[in-house]
Amino acid sequence: MPQLLDALGQPHLPAGAQARIVSLVPSLTELICELGLSAQLVGRTGFCIHPRETVREIPKVGGTKDVDVARVKALAPTHLVVNVDENERPTVDALRPFVGSVVVTHPLHAADNLALYRLFGALFGRRAQAEALATQLSAALDALRAGRFAPRRVLYLIWRDPWMTVGPDTYIARMLAEAGMQAVSPPGPDRYPSVDLDRFGPDEYDAVLLSTEPYRFTEAHRRALLADARFAGRPVLLIDGEMTSWYGSRAIRGLAYLRDFRRELDAQMEAA
Repeated sequence: MPQLLDALGQPHLPAGAQARIVSLVPSLTELICELGLSAQLVGRTGFCIHPRETVREIPKVGGTKDVDVARVKALAPTHLVVNVDENERPTVDALRPFVGSVVVTHPLHAADNLALYRLFGALFGRRAQAEALATQLSAALDALRAGRFAPRRVLYLIWRDPWMTVGPDTYIARMLAEAGMQAVSPPGPDRYPSVDLDRFGPDEYDAVLLSTEPYRFTEAHRRALLADARFAGRPVLLIDGEMTSWYGSRAIRGLAYLRDFRRELDAQMEAA
């Protein structure tokens, strides 16, 4: 029987219809449902909100970082799906003794979703569905890259008090790069660094993007930043954080969304 390797190179055997899956990652929960596996999904986090009508019937096991270990154990999962960035290693290690397979994911580029689809498809007996998603993702990538967008530097804000942004080696930054948007950040090793807006000034970026998650930036925040002298009249736009940060099946819609978003950004910059 063939072995399948996850993001850490850990081998897994095909499970098929016998799998009982707990997902600790919202975008992976969505992907599992997209592959037609919702009946085998026995647990999810409170942040796993899509597809809404499907997941509302699936038991919650806490958050992505504050998992109820006893609750997961009671669900008797055969598979736990996790992500390097979104889940805490001590929690995952605490769950390993009573889960047959812990499947670790770590996509960093939009194209990494192709391998993710195929891993889950082969692991859970959904190869045809996985290939259909791969075809859609490849088409979405081709369509976005055909735009040949000129480079724009963007300050992509994900939090306030303190202000935080994304580093260049994150999935978000690489999704933005597919539409010619370079996510800028202060120098340093942090993947999600704090940013001092008094020091990191408008010479560093062409526009400011306010993500709707994890902080829920709103139109009121956008208007406040437009009036803030520190931004020197740079365009400020709200951007759908799910479309930039959720991998899995959401990446297909995310790439199409970024094509339209980039056109809106260009229009605002030309009108400024």
